Amino acid sequence: MKVPVSWLKDYVDIPLTVEDLARLLTSLGLEVEAVHYVGLPRPADATRLDFKVSGLGWEPDKIVVAEVREVLPHPNADRLVLARVFDGEQEHQVVTGAPNLFAYKGQGPLTPPLKVAYAREGATLLDPYNPGQTLRLKRRKIRGIPSYSMVCSEKELGISDEHEGIIVLDPDAPTGTPLADYMGDAVLDIAITPNMARALGIIGVAREVAAALNLPLRLPDTAVVMEGPPIAGRAAVRITDPEANPRFAVGLIEDVTLGPSPYEIQRRLKLAGMRPINNIVDATNYVMLEWGEPLHAFDYDILVQRADGQPPTIITRRAQPGERLTTLDGETRDLPPYAVLVTDTAGPLSIAGVMGGAESEVRATTRRVLLEAAVWDPITIRRVSKALKLTTEAAYRYQRGVHPALVMPALQRALDLMRRWAGGVVAQGVVDVYPRPARDTVNRIHPRDLSRLLGLDLPAATIADLLRRLDFRVRPLDDGRLEVTTPPHRLDIGEGVVGLADLAEEVARLYGYDRIPATRLADELPPYIGLDRPQREAAIKDALVNLGLQEVVTYRLTAPEREARATVSGQPRPDDAYVRLVNPIAHDRRVLRQSLLPNLLEVAERNARFVRRQALFEMGPVFLPRAEGLLPDEPQRLALLLTGPREEPFWAGAAADDMDFFDLKGVLETLARVLHLPEPLRFEPGEHPSLHPGKTARVWLGAAEWGFVGELHPEVKARYDFGPAAVLVAELDACALRDALPDRYALQPVPQFPPVIEDLAFVVDEAVPAAEVEAAIRAGGGAYVRSVVLFDVYRGPSLPAGKKSLAYRLAYQAPDRTLSDKDAARIRKKIVKRVARAVGGTLRG
Repeated sequence: MKVPVSWLKDYVDIPLTVEDLARLLTSLGLEVEAVHYVGLPRPADATRLDFKVSGLGWEPDKIVVAEVREVLPHPNADRLVLARVFDGEQEHQVVTGAPNLFAYKGQGPLTPPLKVAYAREGATLLDPYNPGQTLRLKRRKIRGIPSYSMVCSEKELGISDEHEGIIVLDPDAPTGTPLADYMGDAVLDIAITPNMARALGIIGVAREVAAALNLPLRLPDTAVVMEGPPIAGRAAVRITDPEANPRFAVGLIEDVTLGPSPYEIQRRLKLAGMRPINNIVDATNYVMLEWGEPLHAFDYDILVQRADGQPPTIITRRAQPGERLTTLDGETRDLPPYAVLVTDTAGPLSIAGVMGGAESEVRATTRRVLLEAAVWDPITIRRVSKALKLTTEAAYRYQRGVHPALVMPALQRALDLMRRWAGGVVAQGVVDVYPRPARDTVNRIHPRDLSRLLGLDLPAATIADLLRRLDFRVRPLDDGRLEVTTPPHRLDIGEGVVGLADLAEEVARLYGYDRIPATRLADELPPYIGLDRPQREAAIKDALVNLGLQEVVTYRLTAPEREARATVSGQPRPDDAYVRLVNPIAHDRRVLRQSLLPNLLEVAERNARFVRRQALFEMGPVFLPRAEGLLPDEPQRLALLLTGPREEPFWAGAAADDMDFFDLKGVLETLARVLHLPEPLRFEPGEHPSLHPGKTARVWLGAAEWGFVGELHPEVKARYDFGPAAVLVAELDACALRDALPDRYALQPVPQFPPVIEDLAFVVDEAVPAAEVEAAIRAGGGAYVRSVVLFDVYRGPSLPAGKKSLAYRLAYQAPDRTLSDKDAARIRKKIVKRVARAVGGTLRG
């Protein structure tokens, strides 16, 4: 919101510099993001400020109020004129091409003269043809006539981008006065947060400044002279939905003459970011910026005409099916059924709280104006504005909440300004329909509450004074508390615990956040309640990242064809086999996935164009349909993918071998170990529609099957753009893994005594898995077996047919002593017996 400082000073005397005022507002929660100087001197060092600075300072001795006494034709140019300008000291001849002076050419001395902004020789102005650049006026000839000064447009002075004509000031502008003294200004660009919606008017900002500085607030006079016939019987209002429209009021002014507003009003509107239109519309916009209450003006004669000559009845209601309205911007809009409309008996007149209709707008021929002031439901206005993609100053304010108490002062103020600027007579009385009066909240607060919430020990009298400055009504109670009633312009103060916190914030803002002492937390900390499932899933993800894998997150939406690509058959299942979307965003995103593997393969395929080595994982839900009418099952899955070289290349050389099945198997085994699973994983030969036969294993976690791991089938791999390296994948039951994580696990102390290292080789049948041999070794050696590592597998002519040799490196270790050779021999003997009994293995000589 743009706030001209001169306008702000109409309501409160501000003894601060512009820079200090900006700091004060920011400390109150109204953050000043930028200051645009329009005539007032800019600070010498803007780098030390916390906001952006722009604009032009007007030199007091170079840029002054002057008067154009006569406009003469230029002897050598039809598009130029010569202006006789008096600057309070002497008369000058100025060559100008200002279009708004041509009407006065050749008329002789002007009575009264035109008051203008005059720049003397040597003045610095903004260059209208090179944005951001300045120019200094120098003596030169223009089409043979000497010229050294200028009558200025708004663009050259930095007021607006208007450059079609020079500024014509109000007739009472004092000739010879420095222009900066007469109308120099600075514009504060304030970021208004939703909780500060009460400051979406100049008066709202002024109220904050007055409270902070403990100065009186001067509100504008809202009394209006009403000398016309009564409005009763000439207009009526009917509200059909008080929830959407709590209050609606209208006033009537007749015999107006449309024309430009006073220049001071136009200048203020431009500085505040609005375009002046005419004295009637400008009055509605001026009051909206002043009070924060949007208004709308109707051509009363158009309303009478639509009512077949009868007094119009204004009706507020929801839109009906198929209704359309041509708005002020010329667009014909289809109205959503939840939109609230201002209508009459003939149909829609405007979109309530957003934009008026073109048919009933004020125009040059308007002589009677029906003025609306109303309040609308913020949520409805936001929905309508968003649906129609229509953002207006009115909608911006209504979406954040406008208090119904602002309706009458804004309506009366605007009627009075119209009477003063456009002539005319205001009808006696107004039509004010208020079916849902606002209730101002009441809270009770004790100084102890502020001490607890803020760490501030303030007496009740100080708290009461601070709140009264903000227009709260405060009544001391016998028990030491203060009964605080919210002022009738604020909607942001709640009740109960919320209201207590809101009042504490108000006291803190006004007292000064920087004055609140640092204190220790006095309240007892609430007990920590962990979220078990997210924490366990995060532990699994952290472990995988620590193992060198990278997490990816893919779309849950897919298509049967995409999932079929990851199977050997390649035949998609029908859509009915999936959970389908009623309104998919795209044809290839019309069902919910049943596997993580297809998406993971697509990610790896895209990455394969840039990197050779990939180690990826994804954890997320899949969606399995159930009986009709039931929500689908959403079990969590964990998918992993490895491909490329075992190590990244580096300067000292790296293993050139590509990763294989055992790399991914090792990742899973290490994952189980670092997560302290109660028992090791088991791997058994298996089959899967996406994986290579003979290179696929089922994974067991205890007695439960956990998933599968293996190498991607060559036919499946051929459908993706992968290199020659094998693609290893796994898809596992994340729920089973998550539930298997222990809440507690025992920490093993670092051994104090050295281990005994021994290599043993066992001859077993070809079909015996190495994992079963390892399990037998651990069972035979008991607690003394610290580690078992398979380091060699041999098949050859020295072994009988159908046999293989598995060589293990074993470590025996005791926690309380160093094992002797006899101890090692005893352990070895038990191991050999256990392997023979469990898997039929014999010790290889």
